[in-house]
Amino acid sequence: MKKVIMGNHAVSYGVRASEAQVISAYPITPQTHIVELLSEMCGNGEINAKFIKVESEHSAMAACIGASAAGTRAFTATSSQGLLLMHEMLHWAVGARLPIVLANVNRAVGPPWSIWTDQNDSLSQRDVGWFQIYCESNQETQDTVPQAFKIAEQLQMPVMLVLDAFFLSHTYEIVDIIEKEQVRKFLPPYNPEIKIDTKDPHSFGNLAGPDMYMELRYMIQEAMEKGLDVIKKVDDEFREVFGRGYGLIEPYRCDDAEIILVTSGTVASTTRAVIDAMRGEGVAIGALKIRVFRPFPFEEIFAVLSKAKKVAVIDRNISFGCHGIFFQEIKSALYGRTDIPVLGYIAGLGGRDVTPGVIREIAENAISNKNPERYINWIGVKR
Repeated sequence: MKKVIMGNHAVSYGVRASEAQVISAYPITPQTHIVELLSEMCGNGEINAKFIKVESEHSAMAACIGASAAGTRAFTATSSQGLLLMHEMLHWAVGARLPIVLANVNRAVGPPWSIWTDQNDSLSQRDVGWFQIYCESNQETQDTVPQAFKIAEQLQMPVMLVLDAFFLSHTYEIVDIIEKEQVRKFLPPYNPEIKIDTKDPHSFGNLAGPDMYMELRYMIQEAMEKGLDVIKKVDDEFREVFGRGYGLIEPYRCDDAEIILVTSGTVASTTRAVIDAMRGEGVAIGALKIRVFRPFPFEEIFAVLSKAKKVAVIDRNISFGCHGIFFQEIKSALYGRTDIPVLGYIAGLGGRDVTPGVIREIAENAISNKNPERYINWIGVKR
């Protein structure tokens, strides 16, 4: 069945098809539609789940932690300041190895107050230990939800799927709706071996001394490193059932490209249109979309970018006092293995449009730029 739905509702339908058992959330623009629809689905019986209303996002994640530790499939959603308020609990979910799925609708962080999109909310959590998957379309957003649950449950690690505020969350597109019966072939019921059970008691979240703590952190890193292969396998399995797959990264016209633009989220769609136009003008240019940010797919990215003569990274974020965050990661993927110049561009903060004209300006600047050591190039700033 195909429906014209907003990106937020694409998340809701993905959660419905994944048969989440506990949903806990606090409303915050622009993610509110996700949990509003899920609350209706819980109320009318479309989902056999407990919907927990809480007083804050910190409590929403705490409720999911308890539910997941009890052996249920748990989900929540948030944005911006809500994600920041969850920060302490995000650490607890990772350390407790709980396969919670969180949908974060990228929204700029205040002050000044903003409800529009950029990636600083999710990327400020990059070192917490959550998997992060960035979605480009409403279809990909829906399809990523059951993938996220399967990845999380296989690795006993939490997964965050991320979508742009308004450009996806409130924008309507045609989505091929997945149903529970189909998803059951792909995503088995969640039944962990160890869970809170009075008949089989265990200790959870206890004190770990210096003789044990480091080993537990090593195990989290091991799970992250295994994650790339698990994500690829899960994506292949999803493609077998539904005919669609998304991969870790998505190269576009990169094989013979002399310059490659690196993007994420909805900017990837705009960039492809510019690539096609510039190819028609004889420019050897390509694009690389980063879908999976944590764990970071170093080898896959190097395999694509190492063929180019120059790389330009478009960041809808900024690490103040440093550079764009995707730029930092791309530099680390190439460091010591190639001398390809990498240029960083900041664009689209606070929901400012990244139009085809902006993409072309970045591409033309990168082609002509003789000063690649300048790592921060601000596009569209009114000086």
